[in-house]
Amino acid sequence: MVGITNIIKGTKDKIRLSSRQIPKHIAIVIDGCEEYAKQNNQEPGQVYETEFLNIKNTIKIAAKLDIPILTFYSRNKIKEQEIDQMIHFFELLLNWEFIKENQIKISVLGKWYDLPDRLVEPIKKIISETKEYDKFFVNFCINYDGQQEILDSCTLIARQAKMDKISPEAIDKALIKENIYSSYFLPPQLMIITGNKKTTGGVLLWDSSDTILHFTRILWPEFGKDTFLKAMQDFQQQICH
Repeated sequence: MVGITNIIKGTKDKIRLSSRQIPKHIAIVIDGCEEYAKQNNQEPGQVYETEFLNIKNTIKIAAKLDIPILTFYSRNKIKEQEIDQMIHFFELLLNWEFIKENQIKISVLGKWYDLPDRLVEPIKKIISETKEYDKFFVNFCINYDGQQEILDSCTLIARQAKMDKISPEAIDKALIKENIYSSYFLPPQLMIITGNKKTTGGVLLWDSSDTILHFTRILWPEFGKDTFLKAMQDFQQQICH
């Protein structure tokens, strides 16, 4: 195994990774923020700051490891009190020099355009500002439901069939993939699930049939470099067997 020393440095445990077996797409399910707030008697706003900081730190680690695609999913319904927090996050992300320096394209998957205009506008802006970047890709699943994604794909295909653009016999797995939100991304090879739940939440449902799942049992505000690298190590051990 070849150690990636510039990332391993500073970790609590000795973690060795093969530079030849780095996944090209990692999906991360963010969970446990509310539970963490209750355990630590914190206000939700304090936890949101940690939640977003951990997202930025994870993007940094992924870029150093040369992982081209990251997808984050936290919740399929956005609460009203979370809107302003998310606006602030996207504004910070837009002004983060790391995005420009590393040519990171930001995409948002889901029905985010149904959210209040004050959140839709900063999302539109960061999508527009980064649309030409092509070195790394970071996706955020917002107002997203995995089953709805497949249903929307089927609806689009049905419309094409109704207009005689395709025949029913032409409908296959590849065509469904072409019409889902993440049509232009490789399926995730590794999915990291934080928090205490043992489900994926339905994220990237169509694309995750062969995805290796890693349940951290760690609340997202406690997620850090060590947890990320241990998930990578688990991935490499599984694909070697």
